Amino acid sequence: MNGAGQTSPQDHAGRARALKAQGRLEEALEHYRLDACLRTQSSVAAHNLASTAGDLSLFEEAAAEAERALSLSRAVPETWLVLARARQGLGHLDEAEQAFAQAIALRADYYDAHHDLAQLRWMRGGELAGATRALDAAIVATHEAQPLVILRSRMDIAAGEPDAAVARLEHALRSAPADPALRLATAQACAAAGRSGAQLSHVVEALRLAPSSTLAASGAVEALLAEGRAEEARDLAERILAHDPRHQGVRALLLTAWRALGDPRGLADYEDTGLIRSLEVATPEGWASREEWLGAVAGVLRARHGFSMHPLGQSLRFGSQTQEDLSRSNDPVIAGLFLEIRRTVSRYIAELGPGSDPTRARAPSPERWRFTGAWSVLLRAGGYHVDHVHPEGWISSALHVETPAASAEPPQGWLAFGRPGIATRPEMAPLHRIRPKAGNLVLFPSYCWHGTEHFRGEEDRLSLAFDVVPI
Repeated sequence: MNGAGQTSPQDHAGRARALKAQGRLEEALEHYRLDACLRTQSSVAAHNLASTAGDLSLFEEAAAEAERALSLSRAVPETWLVLARARQGLGHLDEAEQAFAQAIALRADYYDAHHDLAQLRWMRGGELAGATRALDAAIVATHEAQPLVILRSRMDIAAGEPDAAVARLEHALRSAPADPALRLATAQACAAAGRSGAQLSHVVEALRLAPSSTLAASGAVEALLAEGRAEEARDLAERILAHDPRHQGVRALLLTAWRALGDPRGLADYEDTGLIRSLEVATPEGWASREEWLGAVAGVLRARHGFSMHPLGQSLRFGSQTQEDLSRSNDPVIAGLFLEIRRTVSRYIAELGPGSDPTRARAPSPERWRFTGAWSVLLRAGGYHVDHVHPEGWISSALHVETPAASAEPPQGWLAFGRPGIATRPEMAPLHRIRPKAGNLVLFPSYCWHGTEHFRGEEDRLSLAFDVVPI
């Protein structure tokens, strides 16, 4: 407070930073708005407001404030990045590319800008050379900056060229053999290329270079499973979880190791009918029929699918994924949908019951949880999701909006649970499948392996997904 009993700009900015660190973005936004009102000539205040508005998918406000910040100080690559993301959120894709390029012009090795520009160009056209044009030039200009080389290898993998990724990274390792991040990236590329022996060699070296790295340790568990060394994988996974019991990715690996060893604990969570459930989402009031409502939801979601290819590092193949957080949308159809989703999730939590398993042990009261992101996926004929888990979630989901006729023939387009998304020896089949039904919400622990089966025909498969965590 200042001498007159009023809150100072520094107080608003400080409170906003603290709230943002706690994930309380809506409250942080209000303080950043007050700060920007008090400091109208501050590019920093305008940038902070733009960045937080963008985090909340308030793209019009984010773009306006980013442009205001740039009118005060144009040579700030971070603000160009915020503006580019806001323009992308608004669907102004050419303008977004220009803003990403401006950020890169100001900082040649700007990883986030390179990532977003390459990803945007890839999603727009699905053509690797065009998507990586700026990135390739930057790698040369920065004398093969390690983060950019790793990003380029991820682009190779996204395009289905893991061998090219391995070659690129092994070349980089000759100049920086003691770089743990480069080692780990090479191990991941080897995994994508099906080279489990090389994967294990690189990840062990990464762990030697960075012994406290959970990422390297979990990568070692994956490599051990790929080599059929399940006992060692189990022991390492258990040690990781002893230090970080909420690590969902390692929990999935431990269940996989148990299953490989014939331990019934590897099957228990997939067989627990209270954990993996398909629940009908009620039709909101005001709709003449369920079909009319689902048709409206489909129309609103389809309008947001402006890309032809999947984003980097995601599970879907032969389809597109929306980029905004749909749980925060002001669209009345989507907002009405999420009101019913919230009621359905609360019902699921209420019906979990007591238990010592990792899901029930964290269960809050039915209303004490929040969304941590929501997106829609449009899979086209032949599309599918690679088996995966959601490391940042507690409960994950799949709401089916439109299902192809082929889904009547199992297992086309069905959800599959329990099949690992990594190489294992022996290979493992799904433990459980659920037929998608329009208007039904499938909820399950975020550490459960899940994916979708390929489907034939000409129809699309439209769904919505989100993660939730206790609060």
